[in-house]
Amino acid sequence: MAFLDDYKAKFHNLKVSADFKNRNQLRREANGGNSILFTYPPDEEKLYLQKAQEYLPTSQYKFIDIAKLFVEFIDIDGWNDFKEYYEDFSLTPHIIFNSDDDAIDLMDLIIREISEAEEAGLMPILIRTGALYGTGIENVNIMEHSSVMELKQPLIIFYPVKIENENLLFLNFKQASKYRCTIID
Repeated sequence: MAFLDDYKAKFHNLKVSADFKNRNQLRREANGGNSILFTYPPDEEKLYLQKAQEYLPTSQYKFIDIAKLFVEFIDIDGWNDFKEYYEDFSLTPHIIFNSDDDAIDLMDLIIREISEAEEAGLMPILIRTGALYGTGIENVNIMEHSSVMELKQPLIIFYPVKIENENLLFLNFKQASKYRCTIID
């Protein structure tokens, strides 16, 4: 369905799914998870983000821009060091972006922002998630993180996909998980 016909219903469905009264239903549909994937065609991302600013007030929601966090992550060590590790670990990017060591990585920055939203009583919304492509961080890594599973309010992930035969194709081509989430399509 075209954006103009579709967006009002999708934002309404998002608010219904995220409503406190529907939390048990969300967890059942999400296989015990606590996340909502708000899907849209990648070429309509800008339109959906503009409408999100109108429909989802910052007094209730915190928008977490993954692309900005990606830049913040690079700035921690500087471009030259980042470029060097990225070249060294290009076949295993999760070692750079989602490692188990004490060094701050992109996943740590994402979880920090989600936790800060929770502490402020705001529902976290991840936007510009296309920036995750090539990092080794999949939507399910975020959705299954213990901090996300324990949130009082669900995590909303704005997710650019094509849905084909009930399969999610992130950025129109990469198979994506729909486990641990409810999907708004």
